[in-house]
Amino acid sequence: MGGVPSTPRNTGGDDVSVAEYLIATFVGEKSFPLASDFWNKLLELPLSSRWPSDRVHQACELFAQSNGYTRHLAKLLIHLSWCLQELLQASDAQSSIYKKAVNATYISSVFLKHLIENRKNDSLEDYLHLSLDESEPVPHGFVMDQNIQNFVMHSVLNFIGSTEVSPNSYVLHQELLNFMLVTMSTQLLSGPSPGPGDVNPFIDAAMAQEKSLVCLAVRRLLLNYISRHRTPPNAKSYLYSDVDSPGILERVGSAAATFVLLPLNYLVNNSGGSKNPLAECSLHVLLILINYHKSIMSDESMTDKSDDSATSESVSKVHVFSSGNTFSKALANARDVEFDRSDVEGNAHPTGSHVRIPFASLFDTLGMCLADEGAVLLLYSLLQGNSDFKEYVLVRTDLDTMLMPILETLYNASRRTSSNQIYMMLIVLLILSQDSSFNSSIHKMILPSVPWYKEHLLHQTSLGSLMVIILIRTVQHNLSKLRDVYLQTTCLATLANMAPHAHHLSAYASQRLVSLFYMLSRKYNKLSDLAGDKVHSIKISLSGDDGVSEDLAAELQIFTDFLRLVLDILNAILTYALPRNPEIVYAIMHRQEVFQPFKNHPRFHELVENIYTVLDFFNSRMDSHRSDREWSVQKVLEFIINNCRSWRGEGMKMFTQLHFSYEQESHPEEFFIPYVWQLAISRCGFNFNPEAINLFPVPHQVEREINEERGEELEGKEFNDQRIVFDP
Repeated sequence: MGGVPSTPRNTGGDDVSVAEYLIATFVGEKSFPLASDFWNKLLELPLSSRWPSDRVHQACELFAQSNGYTRHLAKLLIHLSWCLQELLQASDAQSSIYKKAVNATYISSVFLKHLIENRKNDSLEDYLHLSLDESEPVPHGFVMDQNIQNFVMHSVLNFIGSTEVSPNSYVLHQELLNFMLVTMSTQLLSGPSPGPGDVNPFIDAAMAQEKSLVCLAVRRLLLNYISRHRTPPNAKSYLYSDVDSPGILERVGSAAATFVLLPLNYLVNNSGGSKNPLAECSLHVLLILINYHKSIMSDESMTDKSDDSATSESVSKVHVFSSGNTFSKALANARDVEFDRSDVEGNAHPTGSHVRIPFASLFDTLGMCLADEGAVLLLYSLLQGNSDFKEYVLVRTDLDTMLMPILETLYNASRRTSSNQIYMMLIVLLILSQDSSFNSSIHKMILPSVPWYKEHLLHQTSLGSLMVIILIRTVQHNLSKLRDVYLQTTCLATLANMAPHAHHLSAYASQRLVSLFYMLSRKYNKLSDLAGDKVHSIKISLSGDDGVSEDLAAELQIFTDFLRLVLDILNAILTYALPRNPEIVYAIMHRQEVFQPFKNHPRFHELVENIYTVLDFFNSRMDSHRSDREWSVQKVLEFIINNCRSWRGEGMKMFTQLHFSYEQESHPEEFFIPYVWQLAISRCGFNFNPEAINLFPVPHQVEREINEERGEELEGKEFNDQRIVFDP
């Protein structure tokens, strides 16, 4: 067996020389068989041993040159798989197998990452050499021609899914999640639109695993996120250490090697990093997996014989379609573990066929973490894809747990919130607003105070009124700063869904709604005047900038639609909910002059007509009750409340009730895959060679981070490419 000369003993000051010798042998030109004792010696290095950081990059370069002949990467991955398989059967988690599994995972990550981010012009699979040479002697029972990436991903997912996180297994779980990030980082080499030519061997291998294994892995990743395990004290000496006593991160990993820095490493710096690195890493691994998209191309050739005299020409007909994502399906089919316990009729699904998680704990965890973009993406994925979880959320009586963090983040959006995060939160609100019970329940939940809202004292305000206030504030901020049509439409669509169910809308929310109409009307009138002047000047000069005219006409049409939508919102409240919303009547009466210019407007008169029906009803009754005494605000409101009881809606025109629903675009991966990876790189401490990244524009990302540090406003252009569809 002996494939390596005698080595120094693994004690004390010899640790460095032992590590250097074994790593140098590993990256060298001599190939060691799978059964060689060299692998045991390499993987049994003490976890506290170190290797000088200035040698790491050189070692990786040497490994890239020799791996094609030695196939040491493939052999190391096989040993990693064997270690994990043995560990599942071992009773002692602190056994030598555990140490070997940690080392195998870590060393694999170092060299595999270097190979991925420094790929030359060769195809990725050829460059990685994920196969054994035909002449390779293998142990008895090992299948020579098996797919190595499938073999290792099966073992990794099986260990993650089958093993509880404990103080003794924490380090290995963290290392395996970082290994997953490394293997999936092949996506960073591809463009933003997944194509048939993209090569992601490890993610494809993960997708090919059996359903039961995928469900176990998804369940464990979710439970890691829910449990939010703290780093155990006995793991800290391995994962990071004091300056005078560097740990394993300095052993085989440094800035020179641009290696993935474990989140646990930057916990040393109290000014940043996560207190729950395992939870954060679990979340991002899950998000990458569920958003993976593989394009498959089929090529059908047919002969064009339309012209018999012409030479027959072979025409290639290409079809591109996507394969299924098993992890996304597992998340979509996740069930509440409490539901199974209450299934007294025995209709529960067989064990392993679905992910079983406590929805209550997941709901509470999301409520605590929704200021984080990853949490918002997980919530979106669950609401969009998992009908059971969506139904669970809608029947909760404490919706403020989830809504208040979202509304507070939107309130502070002008500070350091990314445009993508704003979009995702608004879409979450839109999805929820599609349900009538949600729209009704949020108006019945009273908030004693909203301390983070500074512009106005909100006392005993309903959650529904606060949501209206924040959505209107977002619209107004967007009009003055971002000017994003999609954001505007999403906010107004959500308000339109809520309108028929409004209940005791607060005075401040009612005032803001009328003020929104006034703000949009001023913008509309200004654009109308500009458009009229432009048409007049063109007629006189018979020349002009057609591009400017088209842009002006398009913007005018946009504000026409916005203004009609706000009028629809007001109409819905007045038509379906006037008796229980006296404050909206008061706000309209108080600012009734803003509607006058549109009373006979050809584009708006039919919508404004209902508003004037309401105004005529209350104005006429107020005129008949006039006296010498002044009408105070309180007296006017009491008058409106009293007369709401006699309101029967005579003369009101009934318009089709608008209902907007969110529909995901056919290729959402073009937005989500780059977005998720940007989050993983920024939040998980995953360092990747920026020159190798093609998935998203790195200079733009750096500029965005700088701008966010300065508190500058950003235009939300990334999300517009997804083309979200609304169905009224």
